[in-house]
Formats: sequence, C-alpha cells, structure tokens
Amino acid sequence: MTRLTGRGLHGGAPSSVRFVREPGAVRVRAGGAEARIAELVLDGSSRSTRATTRDRRIAIGTVEHLFAALGAMSIRDGVVVEIDGPEVPLVDGGARAFIDALTPLALDPSPPVLAIVRAGTIEVGASRYDVSPPERPGEVRVEVAVDFDDPRLERHARWSGDATDFRDRIAPARTFGFDHEIEALTARGLASHVAPESVVVIAQGAIHSAGSPFRSDEPARHKLLDLVGDLYAHGGPPWGSVRATRPGHAATHEAMRRGLADGLLMLTRTR
Repeated sequence: MTRLTGRGLHGGAPSSVRFVREPGAVRVRAGGAEARIAELVLDGSSRSTRATTRDRRIAIGTVEHLFAALGAMSIRDGVVVEIDGPEVPLVDGGARAFIDALTPLALDPSPPVLAIVRAGTIEVGASRYDVSPPERPGEVRVEVAVDFDDPRLERHARWSGDATDFRDRIAPARTFGFDHEIEALTARGLASHVAPESVVVIAQGAIHSAGSPFRSDEPARHKLLDLVGDLYAHGGPPWGSVRATRPGHAATHEAMRRGLADGLLMLTRTR
C-alpha cells in the first residue's frame, strides 16, 4: 500500500491517492463508492479529465496523470486506487510520482483491451486523430503533433509503448501553461497552492521553471502524457498507432467514442 498527498491543480484543495493491492480489475474508490475504470463517465471540457459515475457518487477531477501512469505500466488488474478529495493531487506535475508509487506493488502488466482494427482519421473540432492497426504483433505507438505558435517549443513527441522509456522520458514532463492563462486562473482563485517545481510557465520573454531544467520538447511530451492517460480510460493505449494532432481532453474522449462506434477501434475483452 502506497500513498501520495498534495493539492489539486485547478481547485487547490488537499487530496491524496492511495494504491492498495486487491484482486480484480483496477477500480477507483472514493466517497464511499467504488467503480471499475470502464464504469466511469469521462468529461474533458475543463482543461483536464473529470471522471464520475452515473449516480455521481464518485466525482474526481484531473485523473489524466494518474491514468497515464497506469496506462504506461499496463496495469489493468490487481489494484484499487483510493482517492480522498475532489481532485487527484498534482504532486510532481507529471506522472513519475505515480509510477514510483505503483512500482513497489510489483503488479503484473496486462495487454490493452482496446485495438485499432482499421485505419482511419477522426476529426473533432480542431483536433485530428489518425489511427492504424499494428504493423507487427504487440505494437503500441502514440504520437502527438502540437503547434504552440512559439519557435522555442518543439512540436512533436513519440512513444513506442516501452514502460521504462515512459517512466524516464515522458512521465517527468510537467504541467505547463502560458502566463496569460496562469493570470486568469489565479484571478478566479484556481491553480492555487501549486509547487513551482511542478509547473512550467511560458511567458513571451522567458520560460519559467524550478527544479528540473526545462527542455524545448517538454510541453509536447506532457501533451503525450495526457493523451496516454485519456486513452487508458478507454482501455488503451491501444494496439496499433495513434497520431494525434492538436489533441485535447474532450476531443480525445469523443474520438475514442466515435472510433468504437465506426468500427475503427474494437474492445478485445470485457473491461
């Protein structure tokens, strides 16, 4: 059993996550209720992914970094995630702290339950998702292409499904925002109590970060991290290749729903 504490990015309320080894599918336990990941309703309309149950007994914000850790480690069985608070704590701003907390549990990885069975393109507003079946058995490939209209920032990040590579290269990528966005959030009383080491602030004249040195591809890597977390909520990251151009939380959830409905994606077993 391992536990992480901190505050939520958007609301600033104290919160904690505890991982408990228990048999069965991965479940979220909060507010006296429990649900499998497949039972959660996902809403990405507020710059993060919010997970609820239909009866609203569970309602947890900013689950994407936690889900990215579970997805990168292919953990689909053997653990209950107990969340105390309205939002998953930001901790290090990425997914590395969650991976480090899960590692001592020595959980066995499980294959994705989501597979790409037909090549196609899904467009949701300004976001585009190009998907294709695996070229070889066991292939998982995720790529993002973003455009921040800033020559200081790289536009692409890729991951080929290796858990160690994700832990070392993708998971440390921190939450980021532009200075005007931070000012607006602060004015609304949000993004409070955030440790400087967990957030990168991009301003016109400088890029502000504490702790680990900033690298030009860190925002793109964080976008990839978010994408992996959102794909996990649908049973992925899937077998095959996903290339997301300008991905967003709401767009990713809608794209996965459309992909399943249109037969581009398929669930390989019950979640």
